Amino acid sequence: METALTRLVGVRHPIVQTGMGWVAGPRLVSAAANAGALGVLASATMTLDQLRAAVREVRARTDAPFGVNLRADAADAGERVRIVVDEGVRVASFALAPSRELIAELKAAGVVVIPSVGARRHAEKVAAWGADAVIVQGGEGGGHTGEVATTVLLPQVVDAVDVPVVAAGGFFDGRGVVAALAYGAAGVAMGTRFLLTSDSPVPDAVKARYLAATVRDVTVTRAVDGLPHRMLRSELVGALEDAGRARALLRAVRHAAAFRRLSGLTWRQMARDGLALRHGKDLSWSQVLMAANTPMLLRSAMVEGRTDAGVMASGQVAGVIDDLPSCAELVERLMGEADGVLAVLEGFRAVR
Repeated sequence: METALTRLVGVRHPIVQTGMGWVAGPRLVSAAANAGALGVLASATMTLDQLRAAVREVRARTDAPFGVNLRADAADAGERVRIVVDEGVRVASFALAPSRELIAELKAAGVVVIPSVGARRHAEKVAAWGADAVIVQGGEGGGHTGEVATTVLLPQVVDAVDVPVVAAGGFFDGRGVVAALAYGAAGVAMGTRFLLTSDSPVPDAVKARYLAATVRDVTVTRAVDGLPHRMLRSELVGALEDAGRARALLRAVRHAAAFRRLSGLTWRQMARDGLALRHGKDLSWSQVLMAANTPMLLRSAMVEGRTDAGVMASGQVAGVIDDLPSCAELVERLMGEADGVLAVLEGFRAVR
């Protein structure tokens, strides 16, 4: 299936596997790329050396195009951009809107720039700055999310910008692919659906928690880092929501120190990242400090398998997913279902 997205990035199918921290490593990204989707490597939890090594490992596993997801507000964003350019990565995606300067640097090197946005005004801004496409995530999506549903946000963005739009939030099957195309999107991006594949490195016990979840078991909480965060309900999430301010801050300090050791960042760099996070948001300094909870709590579940001590970011679609196909099986199924839906729709038109 050829769309503006497949032509732009050179993949066979209009499907993007999103850059999920601790999940979207070389194994998952290369499997998604080999299946014909755009695999995206999550770099925010990697050191610079780990990022370069991960890019090279993906390249050793696949000849297909792939991308790297970057934090535009990170203190070392410029260094990470240079790695992407030096290593010849096809696509750079961003969880937050990159600056005009970062976009220009990447585009000058021939890298396709695809920021993720959660509002029409953000899409308009990055498109005006030269972004090649945008991923628009509605409130159904996992991780940090907004309040507007994909079915409302997507057509707003499609009508507002002249670049390809990729729909995210609530997609898991071929019906969703066709629905997104009907709204004017050039493809869909999925996180939870790719997390729940046999190629995902997430421990089996954690995958089992996702598969057992109903749509009512996926919630949005501010207790982890002060921002709306969609994840599976768990005993830990309940404890965080019930914890007093002092206990929450003490936990945040411990996790900040642990993440500093793991990431190799200095306290000064972490402070700069905190300032960037606070920019444009009504966050207190205590909320900024609480943001250090996120990478370590996610790591506890996604790497160590500690569902009792970690959090599990999740889209609402976790409640309707019940299997663990390989990436190849998943993409083949999605496109087969999409073809079937298109055939049915064509039949409706013929009847008229």
